[in-house]
Amino acid sequence: MTKTRRNNLDIYDDVATNWWSDDIRWVRTLKNMVPGRLKWFDRHIDWSGTLVLDLGCAGGFMAEALADRGAKVIGIDPAAQAIEAARSHAAKAGKDIRYDVGVGEDLTYPSDSFDAVVCVDVLEHVTDLDQVLAEVARVLRPGGTFLFDTINRNPVARFAAITIAEDIVGLLPKGTHDPDMFITPAELTAALSHAGFDIGPQTGLGPRGMNRRFDFTFGPLPSKAIIYMGIATVPSQLQ
Repeated sequence: MTKTRRNNLDIYDDVATNWWSDDIRWVRTLKNMVPGRLKWFDRHIDWSGTLVLDLGCAGGFMAEALADRGAKVIGIDPAAQAIEAARSHAAKAGKDIRYDVGVGEDLTYPSDSFDAVVCVDVLEHVTDLDQVLAEVARVLRPGGTFLFDTINRNPVARFAAITIAEDIVGLLPKGTHDPDMFITPAELTAALSHAGFDIGPQTGLGPRGMNRRFDFTFGPLPSKAIIYMGIATVPSQLQ
């Protein structure tokens, strides 16, 4: 029996040509999570006129939503074919979004470049969390905001994200996540503090209903047991 490859990031390139087609259920799931994330993120930042880095942008769902809110957006992702899909869709939609191929451990931008960095469905995949957070802190301007989500590490989260979402329901392809790479809120808070961030609020994220295609819709939840979102800021120079 072939063992499932875990933390398989090839899936994003594998579906790049159909990223915006709505034909693939798990890709629709990623798209459906964006409004739920922004329902909470919008409470903590005014996007209009901000320069935002979408770290781990894949095919551009979050980047386009941020552009629609008036942000100037740069997206970066290691999946080159997904980046091409993002560029193509943005061009067709008339959205001025820059997309780069790269990784969070080595961001190719000057220090103090961005007002905000958004990083969703990414931190549980990176090879060096501390290095990614250090790079995020470096490219943010003083007072800049880091907005993120990731998956908690506990038996409940493993059952929900792996057994249910990947193996049974098919909300994500099998092997998308390695449960050993999930991050507890306490671990992430400690890592953010070590990187120099001031820690902001956190909340849960999860299904809140279903749409006409019987796909889950998402929004903030009180419990952080499975997926949680958070805010952190780089201290301003006045502090």
